[in-house]
Amino acid sequence: MRTTAFVVGASLVMLAMGAAPAHAQLGALGKIKKGADKAVEGKQKFDDYNITDQEEKELGDQVSLKLRDHFGVYQNEAVTKYVTLVGSALAQSSKHPNYDWKFIVLDTDGVNAYAAPGGIVHITRGLLGLMKNEAELAGVLGHEITHVTEKHTVNAIKQSKGISMASETAGGSDLRKEFLTRMAAAAFNKIFEGEFSQKDENESDKIGVQVANKVGYAPTGLADVLKKIDARNSSRQDRNGMFASHPAIKDRLDSIDKEIKADKLTATATAESRYKQNITFDAKPITEIAADVEGAAGLAAGDKKKEDTKDTKEAKDTKDKDTKDKDTKEQKKSGFGLSSITGGKQAQNNQQVASAGARGGVPDRDAKGGPNKNALTVKITPAELEAFKKGIAS
Repeated sequence: MRTTAFVVGASLVMLAMGAAPAHAQLGALGKIKKGADKAVEGKQKFDDYNITDQEEKELGDQVSLKLRDHFGVYQNEAVTKYVTLVGSALAQSSKHPNYDWKFIVLDTDGVNAYAAPGGIVHITRGLLGLMKNEAELAGVLGHEITHVTEKHTVNAIKQSKGISMASETAGGSDLRKEFLTRMAAAAFNKIFEGEFSQKDENESDKIGVQVANKVGYAPTGLADVLKKIDARNSSRQDRNGMFASHPAIKDRLDSIDKEIKADKLTATATAESRYKQNITFDAKPITEIAADVEGAAGLAAGDKKKEDTKDTKEAKDTKDKDTKDKDTKEQKKSGFGLSSITGGKQAQNNQQVASAGARGGVPDRDAKGGPNKNALTVKITPAELEAFKKGIAS
């Protein structure tokens, strides 16, 4: 195709040039060939990152597998079904109601939530214990659902240009599979480290609150969770927990309040009694969370090793420098938010916790997980979901 385009373009130019000197003709042909090469290369890069819905689902499956392998899955069918009912009610009112939505409870005391591409939302047992009503759960799940519907993870990887395959070989099925595997590794690192942009986080807050309100939940649920996490981390100064790249708590609360007023979001349901019936445990204080830093570090290192091939090293080095500069600027500008909400300096009484501090002081992110890695499959009928939705206002 490239040769055909080149020949046709060259022929047209030759006709137009008429009796122009030979050296001028050759110079013009050289420019045409260079432009054609760049066009082909640009199209190939676009094709590399032009992820189909099926490929996005495959990326999500790989990310979810890594999260489940690290944290384990809470083997409580009743809790999983309850979270799935809330999540499904929200997903129905989202931008992509027909995604194959799945909701997984991770078996860890860490307070966190993760959205994998394609429609797999994960929430930790610790976060469920911290929240006290269904509107709060809806606020968090609405935020995570929005990360999926707005394709924040995939788009961030596209924009970073940190993954590439040689343009002349990227079309093969095996190489395409390798490309997607490397993309999944990058997606996991972004999600695990909470590296969404401030723009993406603000968008997830805004749309997530709108979705929760549309279903009937009080739109203040997400803000109430933020306040709880802020209070939980009041003794810490370093990053900790979920949504590491979010703006500062005060800024986020102000933005959510403005959104509620501007869009006149007036739903009032909290479904507190139903939440307490289904979630009967509390979150552990940060000081009591056992950390599995070695496992987290090994997982991230393994993924990074796969990405650090020769053709991506220069891009990675540039990205690392840009990220470091960006982090410094953002920390000065707005602090941290719901994936890495602030927390203070604390005495660390065992080697595992000390290792967590050395790696960046992120107990919730590096919290130890459970032994069972198998996802629970729960079935919800349309009738069950409709009946559940009717109970939101009660």
